[in-house]
Amino acid sequence: MSLQGAAGADELIFYVNGRKIIEKHADPEQMLLSYLRKRLHLTGTKYGCGGGGCGACTVMISTYEPASKKICHYSANACLLPICSLYGVAVTTVEGVGSTKSRVHPVQERLAKCHGSQCGFCTPGMVMSVYTLLRNYPEPTSEQMTAALAGNLCRCTGYRPILDACKTFCKECVCCQSKASCKCCLDHEEDLFDKEEKISTRLYSPDEFQPLDPTQELIFPPELMRMAENQPKRTLFFHGERMTWISPVYLDELLDLKAAHPKAPLIVGNTIVGPQMKFGGMFHPIVFSPARIPDLNVVKCTDDGLTLGAACSLSLVKDILRNAISKLPEEKTKIFYAVLKQLRTLGGEQIRNVASLGGNIVSRKSTSDLNPILAASNCMLNLASRGRKRRIPLSDIFADGVGNNTIMPEEILVSVHIPHSRKGEYISAFRQAPRRENALPIANAGMRVLFEEGTDKIKDLSIFYGGAASTTVHAKQTCWTLTGRQWNEQMLDEASRLILKEIALPGSACGGKVEYKNTLIVSFFYRFFLEVLQSLKTMDSCRYPGIPMEYGSVLQDFQTKMPQSIQIYQDVDQSQSPQDPVGRPIMHQSGIKHATGEAVYIDDLPSVDGELFLAVVTSSRAHAKIMSVDTSEALKGPGVFDIITADDVPATNEFHYSSDPEIIFARNEVICVGQIVCAVVADSDVHAKQAAAKVKIKYEVLEPVILTIEEAIKHNSFFEPKRKLEEGNVDQAFETVDGIFEGEVHIGGQEHFYMETQSVLAIPRGEDKEMDLFVSTQHPAFVQEMVAASLGVPANRIMCHVKRVGGAFGGKILKAGLLASVAAVAANKTNRAVRLILSRGDDMLITGGRHPFIGKYKVGFMNDGRIRAVDAKYYINGGCTPDESVLVAEVSLLKMDNAYKIPNLRCWAYACKTNLPSNTAFRGFGFPQSALVTETWITDIADKTGLSPEKIREINMYKEDEQTPFKQKFDPQNLVRCWNECMEKSAYHSRKTAVEEFNKQNYWKKKGIAIVPMKFPFGLGTRYLSQAAALVHIYTDGSVLLTHGGIELGQGIHTKMIQVASRELNIPMSYIHFCETSTTTVPNACASVGSAGTDVNGMAVKDACQTLMKRLQPIINKNPKGNWNDWIKEAFEQSVSLSATGYFRGYNENMDWEKGEGQPFTYFLYGAACSEVEINCLTGDHKNLQTDIVMDIGCSINPAVDIGQIEGAFVQGIGLYTMEELKYSPEGVLYTRGPDQYKIPAVCDIPERFRVSLLSSSQNPYAIYASKGIGEAGLFLGCSVFFALRDAVTSVRNERGLKKTFAMNSPLTAEQIRAACADDFTKMMTNDESASSISV
Repeated sequence: MSLQGAAGADELIFYVNGRKIIEKHADPEQMLLSYLRKRLHLTGTKYGCGGGGCGACTVMISTYEPASKKICHYSANACLLPICSLYGVAVTTVEGVGSTKSRVHPVQERLAKCHGSQCGFCTPGMVMSVYTLLRNYPEPTSEQMTAALAGNLCRCTGYRPILDACKTFCKECVCCQSKASCKCCLDHEEDLFDKEEKISTRLYSPDEFQPLDPTQELIFPPELMRMAENQPKRTLFFHGERMTWISPVYLDELLDLKAAHPKAPLIVGNTIVGPQMKFGGMFHPIVFSPARIPDLNVVKCTDDGLTLGAACSLSLVKDILRNAISKLPEEKTKIFYAVLKQLRTLGGEQIRNVASLGGNIVSRKSTSDLNPILAASNCMLNLASRGRKRRIPLSDIFADGVGNNTIMPEEILVSVHIPHSRKGEYISAFRQAPRRENALPIANAGMRVLFEEGTDKIKDLSIFYGGAASTTVHAKQTCWTLTGRQWNEQMLDEASRLILKEIALPGSACGGKVEYKNTLIVSFFYRFFLEVLQSLKTMDSCRYPGIPMEYGSVLQDFQTKMPQSIQIYQDVDQSQSPQDPVGRPIMHQSGIKHATGEAVYIDDLPSVDGELFLAVVTSSRAHAKIMSVDTSEALKGPGVFDIITADDVPATNEFHYSSDPEIIFARNEVICVGQIVCAVVADSDVHAKQAAAKVKIKYEVLEPVILTIEEAIKHNSFFEPKRKLEEGNVDQAFETVDGIFEGEVHIGGQEHFYMETQSVLAIPRGEDKEMDLFVSTQHPAFVQEMVAASLGVPANRIMCHVKRVGGAFGGKILKAGLLASVAAVAANKTNRAVRLILSRGDDMLITGGRHPFIGKYKVGFMNDGRIRAVDAKYYINGGCTPDESVLVAEVSLLKMDNAYKIPNLRCWAYACKTNLPSNTAFRGFGFPQSALVTETWITDIADKTGLSPEKIREINMYKEDEQTPFKQKFDPQNLVRCWNECMEKSAYHSRKTAVEEFNKQNYWKKKGIAIVPMKFPFGLGTRYLSQAAALVHIYTDGSVLLTHGGIELGQGIHTKMIQVASRELNIPMSYIHFCETSTTTVPNACASVGSAGTDVNGMAVKDACQTLMKRLQPIINKNPKGNWNDWIKEAFEQSVSLSATGYFRGYNENMDWEKGEGQPFTYFLYGAACSEVEINCLTGDHKNLQTDIVMDIGCSINPAVDIGQIEGAFVQGIGLYTMEELKYSPEGVLYTRGPDQYKIPAVCDIPERFRVSLLSSSQNPYAIYASKGIGEAGLFLGCSVFFALRDAVTSVRNERGLKKTFAMNSPLTAEQIRAACADDFTKMMTNDESASSISV
């Protein structure tokens, strides 16, 4: 059958939130996400990554199966769902679940009231994942709940409050209640509390929650039921601008189509073809959708196994296998069990719900977790083409290696047969990934052995690996050689060598991690060897002794459990008025709107008439001269309006804030990959991106290309000034110490990964060169200044508005200004509104992140553990322009002492100038790097002296009234209190003993524990950087409009400001509204950075409110029994001004670098964290078991918000120190451009037991209501996990007699852990590893 005669396109019929949609011109290239947002204006569903990796776009899909009369609900990523695949289905988005206008759904209410949203950008996706689960299981288990959230990422909260909300729906009690006593841990852990203090552990009241009532949900549209039951099935055709979609209903029809168009792909879930088209530049003019063909959806139980249709979703396969395992004898289900194990961690639930079994097999991807185990298990494929059917072993499609595929282009995979296992047959599957869930594997394997009856003699052996080449590979030679051998140590030794010889990657293999992958290849086989030995023992314990007891634990994989958590804070004084909200755990002001999708972000703003979309064209070279830019092809593209270059900038294109400029558009030269060269404006984002890809730029490469810190040192490439901090006499001290050692620590960079990418909407007003800018930024005044300068107009013509930002963490200051200028220049030239929303890949490529860091140190110490002298050099990779790099280097110096008194110190800091995108501010601002170096040499001293690390920390900790190396005095009393409380609350000493005991009894698994103190100085270094202003209006009805210069980034600043105003004006919070931050209401506001937002803006709000109260006081005195509305009415009638500005001059901070002394900080936060981990020595994988944090944050204005900040920062710290790895090509191209390649912590990464206590009775005389700025400090405490991992590795090395000192760099990934746990397998590796990808 051909396409002739099928020119007429069908109408696409589906439902969204109960409303019928008839789309007459369905475009196969359009995804549901853009359709919802652009066509239906349902903006609650968010764009987070576009590749199904973050869950921000999760929706619920509901289908009706007429045969079984069942309605099926499942979650899916709207960014990967072509609208053409939705014929006859019902879509539910967050708007359809509930809203403030109708009824807020219990899921939305509980997420908000449990403080499960901060920036709120990921919240609609979280709501939809949980909602879908509850539609299927109104009382889910905690395992189902954690599985449902595995495909959703959050960068703000650290997941704990989200999970707290979810627990309230689970049927079993998932508080920390022990099974035996069913008493909460709080009842029998008295040591957690100080009896004197009034302590609270409840951040929300469950009795406020409305019950979940399944009868109140949206019904499945009856019309779709009738359509499914009565409408004759027919082939559907949809024609788009460039692509045709054909959805046949019978297999023969599909076979005819495939014979006519052998190159056309089959699309079921679009999880493979979709990303290839979106990110890989692949294009298919015709695609087939076989999802409605019954033959491809078959589920058949036969005598010898299961036959599953190729279009069955992986979730369905999972359910079928689970069901079969529960019904069949264990002997028959070993293959099912191994496949099920891989399915549990393959993608997130949203991916598994749509991805098909057949697609996973036929794609032959090396990263498939299923193919190795299916191939090893002798699964069969049923193939069909026109006039021909055949059945082949699945292993055949990998038999001829990488290049050859046995399936012909015109053939269709119809179904897969998974056999029963037999007696004497053992099957296992393995994988290791950068993150345990929702991550593609680094390596995986499927293994099967069949013994001759009643013996341990190998009759048949099958071993397949993934990750070792570009497809799944078969260790055929090895299996053939080992047949007939006995299952013993001798066989293991031979097998390991044979496997390495046959499968091992060459040193130059693409994608790096060569040595690690090779180690995993043999480690997986060893694990299989142990599993089989253990199974043989259960069969006949007399003949087969099994494995040593201490090896047993390695057979258990780490599982994700619902975390248990406690939050402890000091309750407000009983004398405090119930109306006064300060000090209470108030819900985020936008919490409910976050959860209903009604909170508006930049790209949610309605389109403006004539609006254009902008796509940037970026440099593909790290350092080159631009020879020519050819835009002719791009300008011919459909919908293209214009191309914007440096020549279109009316005034300033280069901003000289220091010696090197910050550049809007590159003109003659590019200095990094990802630098913006020009931009395309078109009538849609799709057309703009298509045209941008057609711009051709010719380059002439310039030398040198400097990418790494080492290369910058070699070429003496630095930003000035270099900074030095010195105290005491270092050289003299080195002569009197007992021991000296030197070391070096490398710390990788970190991507901000804010959930809302950089976003700008520029709208010219049409007169006086005025322009409105809606920008996702931390610093509207700076954006205003840059845009005004680039357009050559006064700042008073540029109005910058920010309602809220979907996460920033330091990444939306300078870069937001440059991108806003790009959009503003385009809007100015075209005189149209211009929308610029960076894709996740472009955002990661263009914007830079945390500075990679190298710390070199020489330390002199005494045998009793005292530090006498430190000589250190810090190098940070600044990238191609100065940005904030010199400032970051300065802060890393000023905070390097962390919690320790260093009597003699000399420390230099250098900001390296390289050809990478410019690195910038990031939460912690240099401190997380320099303090990790300090903690590393503290641990080194422990190794050298034989004392414990906590002993070294205690000996050297600041104790009494002290001064820093730059002569600033402070009182460290609360530092010592935090340390002692953390020691006590974590039961550190008894747990350390338990860890040592565990390590004695387990060889391949080890635990580690570490406790780390923290002194975090607060301040921005200069007074003018911390000034703030506020504007408060009282209207005649008594309502109050509040605005200030702070930006809501998720840190709850507006909530806290309303709390401040409520206290000062003595009115309920409900009377007060915050609209937006804007340069039209508060001019010249400082950036919301450095944890200072609440401190400085709170003072300004307080000042404005006090001014108003002063004016109202005579009226209140005259009528003390009146109410607020009476007084306001009276004030208006007496012509009393009801509007006031408030102002705060800023903190008096200064630093004199010439003298090396000053008062750059106003006060200090203190904290301590104790973390315990468990590692798997065979794979390098680890599990975070427990973390206890004690923080001194003064008197908390809002404990729920503050604890959320501590936890969120801590989990971001876990990411920095143990997971998040940026990879560049040798040419400076960023490989890690989205959540598929770059892994931030997910639900599976947070500690199983997570406890946060705020230090009680702490006062801070310098900040509003004795509070402290909390946003950044907690991130560094994530290094307690790093040092717990180091402790576990040390235990391994000591046991194996590896006395040589070893360096641990950050991030401490599974690869590093495995390499440090040296054993016979790591010794088998060659050292030949080429630099095909480098960490910078």
